[in-house]
Amino acid sequence: MADLTLWLEATGALAGAGGLGYAKVRAPRVYWSLVGLPVTWGRFTLSYRSTMDVCGLTVQPSGLRAFMTRNVARREVQPVPPKIRRVRGTSTGLRVTLRLPAGLEPADLIATTERLRHAWGVHSVTVAETKPGYVELRMTGYDVLRRVRMPRKARPRDLVVPVALREDGTAFERDYRKAPMALTLGANHSGKSMYQRNLIKGLAQLPVALVGIDCKRGVEQSAYAPRLSALATTPDDSASLLAVLVAEMGDRFDLLKTHGVSDLWELPAGTRPVPVVVLVDEVAELFLISSRKDEERREQIVTALIRLSQMARAVGIYLEICGQRFGSDLGKGATMLRAQLTGRVVHRVNDKQTAEMGLADIAPDAVPVASLIPMERPGTAVAADSSGGWSKIRTPETSREEVAAVCRAFAHLIPDLPALKPFRPFVPAEVPAAGPSLVKPHPVTD
Repeated sequence: MADLTLWLEATGALAGAGGLGYAKVRAPRVYWSLVGLPVTWGRFTLSYRSTMDVCGLTVQPSGLRAFMTRNVARREVQPVPPKIRRVRGTSTGLRVTLRLPAGLEPADLIATTERLRHAWGVHSVTVAETKPGYVELRMTGYDVLRRVRMPRKARPRDLVVPVALREDGTAFERDYRKAPMALTLGANHSGKSMYQRNLIKGLAQLPVALVGIDCKRGVEQSAYAPRLSALATTPDDSASLLAVLVAEMGDRFDLLKTHGVSDLWELPAGTRPVPVVVLVDEVAELFLISSRKDEERREQIVTALIRLSQMARAVGIYLEICGQRFGSDLGKGATMLRAQLTGRVVHRVNDKQTAEMGLADIAPDAVPVASLIPMERPGTAVAADSSGGWSKIRTPETSREEVAAVCRAFAHLIPDLPALKPFRPFVPAEVPAAGPSLVKPHPVTD
């Protein structure tokens, strides 16, 4: 009987160890909740003060505190680290709220995130400023970008579309109210098209007008025609469509002037025009010319894009520009247009210069990260904005058919914009699937 008990205990221990090993690879969230979180929490609690001291994140206490420590507590005065206000575990990591003492700033912690990551044995550490004097350490216990799983609460709302997962386990959202104009760069098979698919999938569910410009004869965006208010598939059509959008912008400014307001969202709901999102698939096709006679068309396109990027935000027209490379080598106006694009998303690129085109002017620290994105991790990118902050993201895999099905399901949300009707793409009627005949045959008699 004792041998049987010993055998059962050994078998149970081996099964438990095997189960944990399987969960670590196939179900990292389960493994983190059962093993990783308690171990990391304990390691953080026991080594917090010494780690902060070694990383240079301590300061001398105030004179009053030093006096009380020396004369009342009869202890040696030691430097003090940031005070822990809150520790909270999540399904992907650990969140720690810190109160910074006088003499420290968030940049001091940001500079030591790599050392903190190794000290506490986590996959990554990011720092976010929550309010003056307070920061949040976001520790991720495992590589959440290996298998992207969007948070359940991530849903399209207003003009906010969740399109990717951040390295800290939170959703990266494309907010058109905060960053009305954006640029997405990436080489072939880098996941740039996947990013656009997730964006269109979310926008299709919102009451907005979607305008597509796809000069590759529409091979990328034609599948989303049931939800598009306009689609241009050639440079000539793009020039005409952009001219109409500039005219629409002028009409909306007249409307704002009539009501005495300076922003679309200050208008009454009954008179407020619907927002318009312009999706440019490959911006280089709008800049490049093959002969001298195309120069006039190119000037029209570039001028229209620059005018929209500079002024259209106030009237609810937003630009989403994608391309493999976007620099001064495209020609006159390229640099000026890029300067107006607040949001930047850079996927894997073929050269460092392309990463610098997208990130160097707003987040120089992110350029090396974007330059080292591996080829076997498509969809991985670096997202930044004009505030200087940046984060590593990855878009979930979404098929073209899935996005097209969403566009068909929400085709009734296409707004009535008479100016865009000439550019409305043709949507063929759905042919019913073949089935058994419902006509009952009758025998023919002589």
